[in-house]
Amino acid sequence: MTAVDERAPLFDALGDPNRLRIVTRLCDGGPCSTAQLTEVIAVSRQAATKHLLLMEAVGLVSSHRQGRERIWEIRPEPLAEASDYLTALSRRWDRAIDRLRAYVED
Repeated sequence: MTAVDERAPLFDALGDPNRLRIVTRLCDGGPCSTAQLTEVIAVSRQAATKHLLLMEAVGLVSSHRQGRERIWEIRPEPLAEASDYLTALSRRWDRAIDRLRAYVED
């Protein structure tokens, strides 16, 4: 499996606006319940749970029970991995542009 194949599910999970809103909320506000998240993304509790379970499957979030509620929190490692991957990709593009510039100027 290539690096792209390994990271595709993570980027797919981040590609949905509601899931990105959830990630933003969890990063900014810390752990919270499904009910609290539905206030932020304005979807049903069932829809929010579906998004959260998908994100949990790719390792973006984790959860635990607190009474009758499920409390969700962000897992920073996958976000750091995505950031590292994008930084490396940006460096590759910079080198390609530098090679193109050198070619054109010669």
